[in-house]
Amino acid sequence: MKIPPIVQAPPEPAVQPASVQHYMRPGTLQLGTLPPLSLYVHLPWCLRKCPYCDFNSHELRSGDLPEARYLDALVADLESALPLIWGRSIHSIFIGGGTPSLFSPQSIDRLLGDIRARLRLAPGCEVTLEANPGTFEKDRFRAYRSAGVTRLSVGVQSFNDQHLSALGRVHDRAQAIAAVEEAASAFDTFNLDLMYALPGQTPEQLEQDLDMALCLQPHHLSIYHLSIEPNTYFAKHPPQVPEDDAAYAMLDRITERTAHVGLERYEVSAYAKRGHRCGHNLNYWQFGDYLGIGAGAHGKLSFAHRIVRQVRFRDPLLYMERALQGTPVAQESELARVDLPFEFMLNALRLKDGFELAQFSERTGLPLGAIQRALEEAEQKGLILRDLAWVTPTVRGFDFLNDLQALFLPDAT
Repeated sequence: MKIPPIVQAPPEPAVQPASVQHYMRPGTLQLGTLPPLSLYVHLPWCLRKCPYCDFNSHELRSGDLPEARYLDALVADLESALPLIWGRSIHSIFIGGGTPSLFSPQSIDRLLGDIRARLRLAPGCEVTLEANPGTFEKDRFRAYRSAGVTRLSVGVQSFNDQHLSALGRVHDRAQAIAAVEEAASAFDTFNLDLMYALPGQTPEQLEQDLDMALCLQPHHLSIYHLSIEPNTYFAKHPPQVPEDDAAYAMLDRITERTAHVGLERYEVSAYAKRGHRCGHNLNYWQFGDYLGIGAGAHGKLSFAHRIVRQVRFRDPLLYMERALQGTPVAQESELARVDLPFEFMLNALRLKDGFELAQFSERTGLPLGAIQRALEEAEQKGLILRDLAWVTPTVRGFDFLNDLQALFLPDAT
């Protein structure tokens, strides 16, 4: 029997770099000023893929982490994007993953040095690094601080060993506590990630997680409901998790207890002490711009007459190859005028304080008339409060945020 030849699939096409004039050509929007700009850097490797994770993360199965080559690719990626952001200051940097703390402090030092050499950082620029307690080593966090990281985000998720095992985490309770204590001693501000509605979690177990988390006195607390996302292990093998009513009760309890220790809920899933809100995430929620570099990174960039989204190649090896060739962008699209009200509200309505009406026009280039009918309907349903200058979600609006945001979909008005 004759064996047919193996036919390789053609390589995935890249978006060829366009001239700056291509982005500056006339269009349907009129943005008088550009929003603040942030930088997101994606480091995609992790020790183990968690069963709930749908992020672009890849297990480091064998061999050494290709730190030097990946950093070379990030620099090439950044340089290819410079013409699109020339002259703009960077207000925050977020290094996410994956598990960025797999990269050595020396590599993070080199990365931030390469960024500073090519971009103008605003005074007080916030630099966040995500860290996994499973990669914790004594003095490692201090070395990140010396490299220029100003804010550490520690992915604890739980202090219960049984739940950590069910979540596929590589650390245990003792490692989590040691990592957070080190973060507290090394950084003036740090975040602690905590999940709730975990498989088999009881209200008493939630209280124990909260006891430990609040005892460690984080400046910022990110709270996440365990959700079953498509294309994850949990989607194929769903665990038994608390019912919706029990999960809502857990969130109410979290909000009640955090308020008692000065952690104010300022966003759907974020609580912070005064002066410690996450500037990078606030820029997302306020429909600011962000350049995303790294495997699978997303970005949003505004120009005088258009808003563009970009996505880098997801596979780390392909990304490195394409970035070093100067073509890291796999997808690019211009946001349609009709979709902008929903895109803006999908972000801004997550904030407890809401948004200034003037900011809608500043960030989208659209007149307020584009959202007038939807605002009136939201107000009639008791989902928002508004005056001539400001829109704020009500408690009901916060509880039914999806319903509130959906009022601004193109086919809803």
